[in-house]
Parts: sequence; C-alpha cells; structure tokens
Amino acid sequence: MAMASSDGKGAMTHLIGWVAQSWMFIAFFIGFFLFWEFSIGFFNVPLYILTPPSMIVTKAWADLPRLFAYTYVTGLETILGYMVAIVIALPLGLAIAFSSILRRTIYPFFVTIEMVPKIAFAPIFISWLGFGLLPKVIIVFLVCFFPIVLNAILAFNSLSEELQRFSRSTGAGVWRTFVKIRLPAALPQCFVGFKYAGLNATVGAAIAEFIGSDQGLGFYIQITTGNMRPELAFAGIFFLTAIGLVLFGIITLAERILIPWHISVRRIQA
Repeated sequence: MAMASSDGKGAMTHLIGWVAQSWMFIAFFIGFFLFWEFSIGFFNVPLYILTPPSMIVTKAWADLPRLFAYTYVTGLETILGYMVAIVIALPLGLAIAFSSILRRTIYPFFVTIEMVPKIAFAPIFISWLGFGLLPKVIIVFLVCFFPIVLNAILAFNSLSEELQRFSRSTGAGVWRTFVKIRLPAALPQCFVGFKYAGLNATVGAAIAEFIGSDQGLGFYIQITTGNMRPELAFAGIFFLTAIGLVLFGIITLAERILIPWHISVRRIQA
C-alpha cells in the first residue's frame, strides 16, 4: 500500500514538474484557441470559411467512428512506410559510407532524387497499383527514405581521425570499434534523419490520399472540404496532427533511451 502511495506521489511530482516546465506552451496553446473561438464572432467570419473550435469538437464527436477508422488507415500507412524506410535506409547508408564505389555512384543518385518532390510519383504509383494500401506506403517510404539514408551516410562518415587512431591503439577489431565507438558516435546524426522523416511521414500519406484514395484522413479532409464542411476538415487535420505527434514522440523517446549522454538530449531534459 505504501509502495502504491509512493508511486502515486512520484507520478504527481513528475506531472507538476512537466507543467512547471511547459507552462508557457500550455498558456500559448490555450490562448490561441480562445482567440480563435471568440475572434470569429467578433470579426463576423462566415462559418463556411472558418468555424470555432467548440463547433469542431461537437461535429467531430458526432463523426468520431469514421474519424477513428480513417485515422487507423492513415496511421497504418505512415508507420509501415516509416519502418520500411528505416530498415532499408540504415544498412544502405552504412554500406555507402564504407564503400568508395557506392559513394561515387549511388550517393550522387540519391542526392539527385532527393531534390525531386516525392509526391510527383504518387499519381504514377496509384495508376500502377490502384487505390489500396501499397501505393500510399510507397509514397511514405520515399518521403522518409532519403532523409534517413543521407543522414546515415553523413553519420557513419563523421567519426574523427583521433577516435579511429585511439580505437586501433587499444587493439580493438573492426566489429568492436563499430559497436563501441562508431555506432554511438553516428546515432545523434541518424536521429536527425529519423526526426526529419517522422515530420514528413504523415504529409506523404495525406497527400497520397488526396491524389487517389477512398479512405484515410487525406480523403476525409478532401471530401469534407468539397462539401463545405470546414469544421470536419479541421477535425481531420487535428487527427492527422495527432498521428504525427505520436510518431515524433516515439522517436524522441527512443532518442532519450539510446543516446541519453548526447548534449541534445541532456539540454531537453535539463
């Protein structure tokens, strides 16, 4: 019983500490939505152009089953595309970093493709593969793949010459040097790519659904906008934002677990 009480006090202390650190964001968030709510009536903004947050919540609550169903579809596309991108991009980035041939051939090709908007491929994939899950996952994969692989190449090439000499002087082999020195040194830059890709993953899924889909939040936003229902369109946008925030939160949590020693993590926790 005493242990449960102690756990409860610890959770409350953690919550109070988080509120104390985040009060400026919370105040801005509340102030923004209050301004939005009352400025519509004050400036006589037509409801078909912009609806107050209270109406968005009310209408979204009435359409919650469909919103949840479409959120699941978009979330599945986002997670699958993102995970496949990590699984393929990290080993490939490592291979390119250690191969002079790949650096001279595939690396310039990747840099060139990165300059092309990936959404331009969406109509092609949808015409080839239809309106199902696969073309959306491919678009999310393309959006996420290039930031991850390019940052991985940079990360695995960034080990200083001094550390390489130090590892050789200790008698460490190639594998031990990689696990103990090169991989930990590369992870901070890798997480830059993970975060950038995570920020864009839902964008890829939503725009692919805009172009060709019969379900998902992108499809929902497009249909509700066409029906002059901005309150439901905003509800879809909020749910889409929630998917992105959850994904980014998972990436940030993984970063704190894997590289708690890095200055970027220590600065956030301070």
